[in-house]
Amino acid sequence: LECMDLLQVMQNELTCTICMNYFLDPVTLDCGHSFCRPCLFLSWDATQTPMCCPHCRQVSKKSDLKTNTQLRNMASLARQARDDPVDGSQEQICEAHDAAKWVFCDADKNLLCGLCSDSLEHMLHNHRPTQRAAEEFREKLLKRMADLWNMSKQLQNNLKLETCKAESLEEYVDIRKVMIRAEYQKLHQFLCEEERLHLVVMEKEANEYLDKLEESKIRIIQQIENQREMFRELKDMCHKSDVELLQDLGTVMERTELVQNQMPQLVNPDLTSWCSTGLLDMLSRFKVDNVLTAETISQIMSLSEDVRGVLFGNNHHTMPREPQRVRSFAAWGNHTFISGRHYWEVDVPRSSNWVLGVCKDILIRESDFIIDFKESSLLFALKLNDHYYLSTNRPLLVHHVKMPVGKIGVFLDYDKGIVSFHDAADGSLLCSLAPSTFSFPLKPFRCVDAAYWEPSGDVLLMEVTGLIRG
Repeated sequence: LECMDLLQVMQNELTCTICMNYFLDPVTLDCGHSFCRPCLFLSWDATQTPMCCPHCRQVSKKSDLKTNTQLRNMASLARQARDDPVDGSQEQICEAHDAAKWVFCDADKNLLCGLCSDSLEHMLHNHRPTQRAAEEFREKLLKRMADLWNMSKQLQNNLKLETCKAESLEEYVDIRKVMIRAEYQKLHQFLCEEERLHLVVMEKEANEYLDKLEESKIRIIQQIENQREMFRELKDMCHKSDVELLQDLGTVMERTELVQNQMPQLVNPDLTSWCSTGLLDMLSRFKVDNVLTAETISQIMSLSEDVRGVLFGNNHHTMPREPQRVRSFAAWGNHTFISGRHYWEVDVPRSSNWVLGVCKDILIRESDFIIDFKESSLLFALKLNDHYYLSTNRPLLVHHVKMPVGKIGVFLDYDKGIVSFHDAADGSLLCSLAPSTFSFPLKPFRCVDAAYWEPSGDVLLMEVTGLIRG
């Protein structure tokens, strides 16, 4: 009786209290309680913080749980001892030899008896006992579950990202309404109808993007649930007997690959910039030629890593870089603006981070320079997740408009403290900075994060090396 009690105790110690089966890939928490890794992951809500022990509710400080190899090996032995290596059911009796099927053929994925495995048909195939084959397939299923779980966490992050985009877009639409109304005040009263139509179309487009973001969130949630369901199915399959596991293997690996390959594409809500009637003609009246061209650049400076980090962020070390070839440059022109209205156009690269605008006279110190962001009006084009975003420093705001191709127009009304940026192709508004009071000379400024920089007229050849700052 004591031996039976001891055996029962040992079996209990090798049993997960969540699924009540022998451990699969067991992990031990800070409190000392152990669980199957799949059971523990499924018991934790994906957004739960902090993670608690399902048994005693103690907070687990470990984020990277290691497999308890001793428990895993003992549970594997107990599972093998539990399963009858020779199933006496009629289905597992070889009709040809009236013998039990206890060998698994890797080539045919079938159970065979000993005589069949030695036959001419199978003698060149790899054979393993069913227990060994089942344990190896359990390991493969556990690895597949780990991949599904990691992808599920990525989907959770994507869900948060899409939710933040939707919230940001709703706030941004209100801000952009103010900018658009201010832009239309520059024109005559007959443009009011065009202004109203522009706002209606923008709101409709924004609502469509919001719908797309909502649909994207639903797809991500559905994909998360599909993966969790597949995860549960693989977990349940792991707990089947060796024979059932191998018989039911079927296309489960193909289905898991299909689920893993269904990663939803994220939505980038870029609103269309409309061209205001007559605006480009009005801006052209104040056009200043040859601004920031090879002939009118008064200073070119290669950026140090510190200055580069301020302008483009400090995550560039994640990109492969060739020493002596990847460079970042700042340039400012010899034009100085102290009054009046001025408009100029500047070529910008299509696949690089860049900064464009006006700033106070720059203080040069050895190989670095100092730029006062409070006294500058700048437009940033920075890359995040293979998508370029426009942002400004006054106010600090991401602008949900499509990235222009080609030249950017800069309009400066020094006396009214207005700086706005336009798509030079049609004069459409990209953004208008908050009005300010200028009491100092302003210089045109451009900075490019590039691998190649060849000033030839006003052409820059570049490659991206930087990432958007946080």
